[in-house]
Amino acid sequence: MNLADERPKILIVDDAPTNLQILRQVLHEDYRLLFALDGEKALKLAQDELPNLILLDVMMPGLTGLETCKLLKENPTTKAIPVIFVTALSEASDESAGFDVGAVDYITKPISPAIVKARVKTHLSLVGADELQKTRLQIIQCLGRAAEYRDNETGLHVIRMSHYARILALAAGYSARYAEELFNAAPMHDIGKIGTPDSVLLKPGKLDEEEWRLMQKHVLMGAEILGEHDSPLLQMAYTIALHHHEKYDGTGYPHQIAGEAIPIEARIVAIADVFDALTSVRPYKKAWTVEEAVDLLQKEKTKHFDPELVDLFITQLPAVLEIMHLYAEDTAEKN
Repeated sequence: MNLADERPKILIVDDAPTNLQILRQVLHEDYRLLFALDGEKALKLAQDELPNLILLDVMMPGLTGLETCKLLKENPTTKAIPVIFVTALSEASDESAGFDVGAVDYITKPISPAIVKARVKTHLSLVGADELQKTRLQIIQCLGRAAEYRDNETGLHVIRMSHYARILALAAGYSARYAEELFNAAPMHDIGKIGTPDSVLLKPGKLDEEEWRLMQKHVLMGAEILGEHDSPLLQMAYTIALHHHEKYDGTGYPHQIAGEAIPIEARIVAIADVFDALTSVRPYKKAWTVEEAVDLLQKEKTKHFDPELVDLFITQLPAVLEIMHLYAEDTAEKN
């Protein structure tokens, strides 16, 4: 049986065949190699073959390496491919010019085989880690949307409320890194709905006592589904799933905790979640106006919601409304 060659693919670009041969000798055992003698051929190969990494000379006839790199970064298909310049130019200004057009590294000639191998391995590892992170976040969002599809036709609720949560976290003074982690954890807030019966989740009228008891269990089921992990992202998702229905005055569920004892990420998500739920069509209600939703948030300060966070959320309404319109439901097909 012939197995596909899964080694990373590297495009090497240099107008001197001798230099191509030197790099081939250094890298051919560990990587699949593509070669180009000029910038025009490099652009076509990069577009067609999508290499994992490009080693690019700077001084070439026709398109220079700097011009070639700039064009690679302007093309949506190739802009994410890391470019390492391999050149005889060694001044600090030369390196700066390379980084300005989007290169990730700079290797001077004559090359050291050990340095080339190390730099290539490092940048391919970074690409792999980035792809793994993106895939993990995509899976989390897909699972969050899967839960929302149970009672929301498009699943756009989790997209909007995640953006609202990030906006509110930044307004509250949290770091961009924390806000981004919250943005990626928030879609999992209602994952426990997967275990809620359709007769309860899709009921158009008011829930009776037993149905309400079943509905409340979704926070415990969500925490159980997510489990306890070392990953900070999954730890935050677990906390949000478990606590986003607690209320500031202690009358929420499942543990009736109150005030700042409720984790901050859950208090933020509670506002983002309720605001979007109110302004969206659901099986049991029409969409509220923004004014009506804001009025409820105001009335529920110190009862359901953290009062300081409500005030901050209202100051961010212009940004919130941009997200609302950007990810609006397509109601034309529903009417």
